[in-house]
Amino acid sequence: MFSRTQITTTAETNNNNNKRISKHNNIRSELIQKYIKSVSIRNENTAIQYQSRLLVFEKFIEETYRIETDIFIQKLKKGEFDPYDILNDFCIFLQNNYQIGSITFRDKITTVKTFLEYNDIEISPRKFKVKVRFPKTVLRHKEAIDKEDIIKILNGCSFDLRLKTYVMLLVSTGARATEVLSTRLKDIDFESNPAKLRIRGEFTKTKVDRFVFLSNEVVQQVKLWLDFKYRTRRICYYKDKDKEDTEGGKKKKTITEYRTPEKNSNELIFSLYQVDKPSPEVLYDNLVAVFAKTLDRIGMGSREDDGNENSRRKITLHSFRRFVKTTISDLGYSDYSEWFIGHSGSTYWRKKDNEKAEIFKKIEPYLTFLNIPQLERQGADLQTKIEELQDINQLLRYKQNEKEEQIKKLEESVAFLADKFNAFLASQPGNRLVYDDDKQPGIVKGIALKPEINHKAIGKVISSSSISSNSNKKK
Repeated sequence: MFSRTQITTTAETNNNNNKRISKHNNIRSELIQKYIKSVSIRNENTAIQYQSRLLVFEKFIEETYRIETDIFIQKLKKGEFDPYDILNDFCIFLQNNYQIGSITFRDKITTVKTFLEYNDIEISPRKFKVKVRFPKTVLRHKEAIDKEDIIKILNGCSFDLRLKTYVMLLVSTGARATEVLSTRLKDIDFESNPAKLRIRGEFTKTKVDRFVFLSNEVVQQVKLWLDFKYRTRRICYYKDKDKEDTEGGKKKKTITEYRTPEKNSNELIFSLYQVDKPSPEVLYDNLVAVFAKTLDRIGMGSREDDGNENSRRKITLHSFRRFVKTTISDLGYSDYSEWFIGHSGSTYWRKKDNEKAEIFKKIEPYLTFLNIPQLERQGADLQTKIEELQDINQLLRYKQNEKEEQIKKLEESVAFLADKFNAFLASQPGNRLVYDDDKQPGIVKGIALKPEINHKAIGKVISSSSISSNSNKKK
């Protein structure tokens, strides 16, 4: 069951995305528009990507065949064109007119193929693989960033409080870029220990609500940003007077006021302007551009393909997500890391929140970057615990040595009593020593007792050396 609030929020999100699709919709083909609407039912962001790709395909059809896309599709269904030749021609069109990476190239071709299949045009996977050729995907080595890189980036973001808060949230939670931007005021629970950030399922890849814990450093940074965003500020504006001057114009009066923005629990924490329904995607476009300029300014804006300004940068907002996953896994909490960054399949989805919180407190120092006093304090606590463990270990070693001394004294006492007892048996009349002539000549095998005492039983000689050897074997 969904509450009225949840249904309303979902509907508002869908309306925002539909408006975003229609805003950038320059596609004239009704068939493409129908397909985009069908895709948007499942995922609006995917529909936006498909729309931009099919817009290029529509341009290709009109420039190459001088015909409208809908009419072209009808002729394609009648068999007047070969779909594999069309896809090959589209590949050549992309190569000649666009400088795009191999992955983007493949995605455009795949989207067009899916669109044709949606319109009942049969495309065999085997024939497609044989007849349609496009550049092979080049997998670039993604160099992992370390803590020193992140500290440098955070310091580089100090001029922009909003950007610094955003990056710090990404690098300490491992959340996706849009997930963090969809955060509202009421999604942060500062009273919890540790603090929690709720991520709405409407903006997650798995479409499941979840939460992440926030470190003390991030909590202080978010509070600092919110205090700045909702600070009292001076507003100056002109107000027209009713009285006209001699030239027939109106005199203007300067008005100065102090205003404090009103907090709205449904407002996105990173939205700058007081709009009714800000879109996380629009915020993303803005912050990505600012982040890219910051990387260039601090000398970390290199690209995967040097010389190609359209290639991806080596460091992106998604790099922080990989850092969090690797950091937690290297600490021995691989399964916990899957839950922490929102992957399905982790057993921690079914564990209690207090168990998750205890593990987070252990990994929190490794997700803290600029809070030096906190790190020093936690380091001092760890050093104290190490010293305590060393004292306990030394005490255990001392007790173990005491026990070994006691065991050694007991062995000596048993050996002394055994020698006395053997001497007593050998001195009794009728008893005699038995030698082991077969295996070890000259070695005493035992003592033969008098027949009337033990029915010719032969007792074994217990020597002190045999006792000590037996005790060593037990050890």
